[in-house]
Amino acid sequence: MKCNLVRLGVSLMTAFFMAIPAFAAEPGAAEGGDISKGLGYLGAVIGFGIAAGLCGIGQGLVAGRACEGMARNPGAYNRVQLALILGLAFIETLAIFTFVVVLIRVPGLAP
Repeated sequence: MKCNLVRLGVSLMTAFFMAIPAFAAEPGAAEGGDISKGLGYLGAVIGFGIAAGLCGIGQGLVAGRACEGMARNPGAYNRVQLALILGLAFIETLAIFTFVVVLIRVPGLAP
């Protein structure tokens, strides 16, 4: 329980400290000068972080289950390895799509 409270506290502090630069700029200094632009950046960063974290969890679960499958049935090694690589590619594609959407939706992030 204490570990969960520590994680919650660290997560909230991270979100608060990420919001400081978004609100620190002068209203007319940025292009558009709108508070929604700063909130858009903040939402994009938090959304991409959540998507990347969940994709990492999914990849860990897929790799763990593939190792279990190969350990239980060594004869099916080739089929399990193929399914593992395809599964990891599909999961990683979700993170890449999220990154592309963030770059498209938030102008100014792309170089």
